[in-house]
Amino acid sequence: MELLFLGSGSAFTLDPNNFQSNLLFLAENGKKLLIDCGTDIRFSLAKAGYSHPDITDIYISHLHSDHVGGLEYIGFVTKFDPNCEKPTLYLSQDIAVDLWHKSLAGGMEAIEGELADLDTFFHIHPLKPNGYFIWEGITFNLIKLNHVNTGFMLMPSYGLFFEIGGQQIFLTTDTKLGYGEEGLTPYYQQADLIFHDCEISQCPSPVHAHYGELAQLPPEVKAKMWLYGYQQGERPPAQADGFLGFVERGQRFSLGAV
Repeated sequence: MELLFLGSGSAFTLDPNNFQSNLLFLAENGKKLLIDCGTDIRFSLAKAGYSHPDITDIYISHLHSDHVGGLEYIGFVTKFDPNCEKPTLYLSQDIAVDLWHKSLAGGMEAIEGELADLDTFFHIHPLKPNGYFIWEGITFNLIKLNHVNTGFMLMPSYGLFFEIGGQQIFLTTDTKLGYGEEGLTPYYQQADLIFHDCEISQCPSPVHAHYGELAQLPPEVKAKMWLYGYQQGERPPAQADGFLGFVERGQRFSLGAV
């Protein structure tokens, strides 16, 4: 199994050589699972040598546009391409409730001669917030993470924890740093390999882990952590600080080889 980073940049990356941090799992039998589907997905897929017919399975972590903004493109082109079937969409059921009415309906519900809904374009596979789904024999466990807290409601992002060939892997999607008894400590400790979103901006937002915070993690955690989702600009010396490094666009990881 390979993991391909179609992009490794932040939501608002302006780097012409990078894209939003959407990922592809590539199974040996040719099956592909897209992790998140941002607004620049058609460009990031093309840069990697893929296109919409390759996308048959999609996992969505949360509703920000760098994670769902490309679903209109995928939904329309697969529906009206006679060689394509509806993609399967895996997502937590609380996200599924809002995805159509809050993100997609404005552009997708009007089709000549009919009113569409989410099922018009996708096979929906809603999941319990702390549930799981199985794809190509791999059990992907949803990890509910603290992403945005308005003071009135929590907008979570659902990371993934899974095992391939005896290797346990944690993919954060988007999260604040949560090291501590009630945070992400168990996943950091259990994982053999971690892919963690990481801001490097000099003006940090309150909704992502920042490099300065991640740099304070224990050495044994940093030693198994790749960083992605970063802003354009000069990067800190990740390897010198004990990390595996910053993920590059197009970088591939062979998973299951401990």
